[in-house]
Amino acid sequence: MDNLFSIAERFGTPCFVFDEVQLEARMRAVREIVPKAVGLCYSIKANPFLISAMRGLVGTLEVCSPGELEICRQMGVPADMVLFSGVNKTKADVEHAMDLGVTHFTCESPLHIRLIDEAARARGRVYPVLLRLTAGSQFGMDERDFFAALDRRADTPNIRIEGVHYFSGTQRKKLDSQRKELAMLAELTQKLKTAYGFEAVRVEYGPGLYFPYFNHEDHSDTLAPLRELAPDLGALAERCELTIEMGRFFASECGAYLTRVIDTKVNCGTAYAILDGGIHHVNYLGGNMGMRVPIIRQSSVREGEMQPWALCGSLCTTADVLVRKAELHPLDQGDILAFMNIGAYSVTEGPALFLSRDMPSIILHGKGGDRLARGAVHSWELNHEGER
Repeated sequence: MDNLFSIAERFGTPCFVFDEVQLEARMRAVREIVPKAVGLCYSIKANPFLISAMRGLVGTLEVCSPGELEICRQMGVPADMVLFSGVNKTKADVEHAMDLGVTHFTCESPLHIRLIDEAARARGRVYPVLLRLTAGSQFGMDERDFFAALDRRADTPNIRIEGVHYFSGTQRKKLDSQRKELAMLAELTQKLKTAYGFEAVRVEYGPGLYFPYFNHEDHSDTLAPLRELAPDLGALAERCELTIEMGRFFASECGAYLTRVIDTKVNCGTAYAILDGGIHHVNYLGGNMGMRVPIIRQSSVREGEMQPWALCGSLCTTADVLVRKAELHPLDQGDILAFMNIGAYSVTEGPALFLSRDMPSIILHGKGGDRLARGAVHSWELNHEGER
């Protein structure tokens, strides 16, 4: 995106800009790297504003809440493209998803198995499900409950267990961990076939590949982890119907956050820039409370030596420090800073209601130009009692 700062002038700041053209290029590259037999699933929690672009680039969208499901419905996503996942599923959630036409579910507990089976029986249908195997957290089932569900399949005739869902974490650099998981899944696939009579096994696997956010990291090939893991994915795909599920690794590169310098000052020898955004919008996983510096572009490059700046937001808390020491050219009021590689998570995961500051606008950059996906939202309207 070469026109970031003109977008800021046109639409105002703070704002997020998501480049659908860049996203498509990345996903095309992903598709070329990954063996053809391996399916792609986008976890929309990473950024629901990318659904329109992602629909034509992946086979499945992972949805983890009734709200995410409603977004998909309003966006016209075909129900059979949805994998309804998530650790908190109620009877009403399951029934509503089925009524909308969703046909694929994950089960994170024995309760989920029962809820989905009962709702399916009431509709006179059999629904395919994946059992989520825990990686040692609150998500999924341990081996005891996992295999108990398989042993008691006759008790739940309205679900058809087709395989396993497995994800253990995000931003994992050492591929030895993923290779061990793939070996475990290969063994599990074989056990499902030999001990439980599965003719075919579906595996939904989240590898949690690392994406480099910070300026000291190597950005020369951000797809390198996938290239290295591709042969291992291909080997598992020979044993089962494999889909890899990711959000951060797919989407991070396509986003920028634009914020304007409102004030500058020097306090006790530290140069501060006060921005019209803040940590209620920006969160880089692993940023260590502003100690690590992301890639930042400046709208104005003035004469003078670069110097360390503390980049602070608009919130009334000393925690609102986006970067504690960023080496930048001289800053002045009105300058715009672009925080790069922010296409995943920040847009929805920040404490956006704090201090009743406006939520940023969202701009999508596509082949047809720039369009406003959402204008600024007055969060004060949500932060008081009374009618709205």
